[in-house]
Amino acid sequence: MAHGVYLVGSVPMASASDVFCAVCDALGPHLRWLPDGETGERLDWVAGMEGVFASNPALQPSGREFRLHPTAPPRTRYTLKPGKTVSDITFGDLGYLRHARESFAEFQALKAQGRIPAHVRFQVDLVPAHSVLWLFLEDDLHAAVDPIYNAAVMGELDAIAALIPHDQLAIQFDVASAVFARLERAEASSYGGTKEEMQATFSRILIAFCNRVPADVDLLLHFCYGDSNHKHVVDPTDMGDMVEFANRVTAGTTRDIQLIHFPVPRDRTDDAYFAPLDRLALRPATEICLGLVHHTDGLIGTRARLASARRHIQDFMIGTECGFGRRRPDTIPELLRIHAQAASAP
Repeated sequence: MAHGVYLVGSVPMASASDVFCAVCDALGPHLRWLPDGETGERLDWVAGMEGVFASNPALQPSGREFRLHPTAPPRTRYTLKPGKTVSDITFGDLGYLRHARESFAEFQALKAQGRIPAHVRFQVDLVPAHSVLWLFLEDDLHAAVDPIYNAAVMGELDAIAALIPHDQLAIQFDVASAVFARLERAEASSYGGTKEEMQATFSRILIAFCNRVPADVDLLLHFCYGDSNHKHVVDPTDMGDMVEFANRVTAGTTRDIQLIHFPVPRDRTDDAYFAPLDRLALRPATEICLGLVHHTDGLIGTRARLASARRHIQDFMIGTECGFGRRRPDTIPELLRIHAQAASAP
């Protein structure tokens, strides 16, 4: 059975053009959407957003560091300056529009040359506040600053949708470990005291983003448990929390979702991990991507996870659990080859 291939975002190459060409050369027939690789300052996902907080006139370093897990790199967290309140916090340019404008120009040129297949759309990845604030703000500010930051993301989304022709555009929202680690741990936070409350809060936030995307722009959702130093923030018990979240978001959106991406850890070939997929309640327009391609065990391991997944679902795309950005550049050609071989595997 053939499978389409989905790329979450980051690809460690020198430029967007390098990413577009390398990925299309390896995977062109299997692709529907193409990210720009989030090269340069964006390669480590939201880590490059620290400047948004470091330069904010209402904030200062708190003197405390935050780690996603014990072996993850430390991040500087910020808090209010003396005399400042949350009402003094504003966010301007987050960079999404700037990068999309530059990369889309290269995307258009390469598509005109035939290097990018005509049917492939340009994919822009946006990150809601909860994942960014978790790294860079002290916990007591999360609830109050979340809507302020999200309003800035919404503004960039609107500007991108005004800039890029809708039939060429896909918007991906990253729903990462700030959501799913908290759900897995049932860890009380400013987003809710129980797992049920957090499911409701996080899904409400994402529904608002989904409904903001114009109906003729493709909408993609990437679920994740983290990839800092190639380690999850917490390992998922199974796909239950993700399936519940996907069902809530689907029920609340007023438009179709084109794809939802679910990660599959390297060591999970057991039915117990995939069994919650039987409870998915998605619309017919929504495709599923299973992030079951792993470089470390190659095609053999990928095929084992494919076989397990097919006991619960037949029609799905494939990809990695997360972006390639934390990976050595010299591993990318082989990783792309694994995708291509697995996509064509019987």
